[in-house]
Amino acid sequence: MTRSLLPAFAALLAVTTAGHAQIAALPEPERPSLKSEATITGDIVRIGDLIDHAGIVASVPIFRSPDLGSTGTVSADDVLEAVRKHALIGVDPRDVRDVVVTRASRAIPASAVEDAISRTLATQFDLGSNKDIVVNFARDMRVLYVEPSAKGDLRVAHIDYDLRSGRFDATIEIPSAGGKRSIVQISGRATATVEVATAARTIDRGTVLRDADLIMERRPRAEVGRDAITKPSQAVGLAARSNLQPGRPIRSAELMKPDLVQRNDTVTIVYEVPGVVLTVRGKAADGGAEGDVINVINEQSKRTLQGVIVGPGRVAISNGSPRVASDNTTSSIANATTR
Repeated sequence: MTRSLLPAFAALLAVTTAGHAQIAALPEPERPSLKSEATITGDIVRIGDLIDHAGIVASVPIFRSPDLGSTGTVSADDVLEAVRKHALIGVDPRDVRDVVVTRASRAIPASAVEDAISRTLATQFDLGSNKDIVVNFARDMRVLYVEPSAKGDLRVAHIDYDLRSGRFDATIEIPSAGGKRSIVQISGRATATVEVATAARTIDRGTVLRDADLIMERRPRAEVGRDAITKPSQAVGLAARSNLQPGRPIRSAELMKPDLVQRNDTVTIVYEVPGVVLTVRGKAADGGAEGDVINVINEQSKRTLQGVIVGPGRVAISNGSPRVASDNTTSSIANATTR
């Protein structure tokens, strides 16, 4: 029996040696050689993905691909062992120790998921502009990966939302290869917000606000009153009616027109009659802002008059004011500065 096997073994050895000789004799560019890296489309790694010039066995599957968007490595020894089983021998390893394998994919960023949810909530639950909705996921939202050939964008197939707690549960459909769609379940909280003005520092009563005194911040709409200041232009130039604390939304009721006249200030009393405007020095008995009615003392007649603040240090006496009309000092007023 042993003698009968020897000729057969000798013949097999001759064939194998001849095969090696034929492969070694191939021109260098056509010789099967190991790649150092490969990008795979699909969930199967084939011989041709890892071996150049693999010939008729190039389409034979040997490994599973990494997950979408992932990269893995496989040792050169494992690759050569896998292809040897399919009669591919004499592969040039080219000093490659490990082959880097990347799964090709198209990325859908977390921001796209957030935008889709906020737009759906804004439409279905009347939460205002989707740009004012803040979405927080129950778990860290990572990038979603789909096949490069997948067509279309993700969409929200269904969403439940609790207006009181802000909690949502959504079913997201993402595109897959072959026109199919995959399902992803996502939950979290969504809050409708509004941008409001807050004090950048402690602001004392009577201080006239400037841009530098304000910080615009987003706050939950349910926590902000309807009279909250939502634009800097609504506050700049007005004065604090009381002390304003930093970080707290500013309400319109907390602001007032700045005082243009302080009590005991020297003011210009303006009396206008048809065709002539008379002015005389006076003293403010009260303080106030533009448009406020205050008492002023005519320094010449020592009489107290009522007028309206029309500018810094200027008080206009009403044309129909009986107190001015009967003022015996009209002649002295006429001798004052005339405009």
